[in-house]
Amino acid sequence: MPAHNPFKTALANGQAQIGLWLSMADPYLAEAAATTGYDWLLIDGEHAPNDLRGTLAALQTMAPYPGQPVVRVVEGSTALIKQMLDIGAKSLLVPMVDTASQARAIVAATQYPPRGVRGVGSAVGRASQWSSRADYLAVADDEVCLLVQAETATALRNLEAICAVDGVHGVFIGPADLAASMGHRGNPGHPEVQAAIEGAMRTIVASGKAAGTLTSDPALARRYLDLGCTFVAVGVDVLLFTQAARKRRAELGGQPVANAAPPSAAY
Repeated sequence: MPAHNPFKTALANGQAQIGLWLSMADPYLAEAAATTGYDWLLIDGEHAPNDLRGTLAALQTMAPYPGQPVVRVVEGSTALIKQMLDIGAKSLLVPMVDTASQARAIVAATQYPPRGVRGVGSAVGRASQWSSRADYLAVADDEVCLLVQAETATALRNLEAICAVDGVHGVFIGPADLAASMGHRGNPGHPEVQAAIEGAMRTIVASGKAAGTLTSDPALARRYLDLGCTFVAVGVDVLLFTQAARKRRAELGGQPVANAAPPSAAY
């Protein structure tokens, strides 16, 4: 069976992919989201309680639908990446990558020897369909789409070197952490932060790698797409739900919960 990852293929072909963040950590809602027409859906294991089994359940419920799952791991450890690949994740987003050496170590974790260090246990894994994909080991390395997050001032200083790492297929700019790193915590819309984001996107695109980010501002999303970004998430499920629920209650005279604050448009 040939290597097959439609999301990776789309990025390689420069086709814009519009995404939705899945933070509710519920496979039933992941399946509902998979019917909404987004090109990719991010199963967030960093800032949402999606653990290994929850991620597996989300992958299973999303499998019949065209939207492609991308799994964000909590951090880039070799053991965790091995588990995510074995349960069938093909596209990974790894947070807090500041240097090219970090990126190279993460690439190695996604590939079998002799290219990398991924443990060979596919025979009992969902990724190989429990060995019914007879050629899985031959194509597995090429199926992986690895996206790394550059979200600190240090990462931006090292961005060209990170982009040059073979096996990194895209770089995601994390606006909230970048803003904090630049001294503008809670304000990713600050002109200095936005200038840094746009400069980083130009660097990524010029390197030939895919550039991506997350914003709940449609105008900003269009701006990033115009700059050449090819994977842009435009909302977070739990925030879309709470915003819609609060709006509906307010329409009937309800009052917001004390201390409730609107989410950042760039989270």
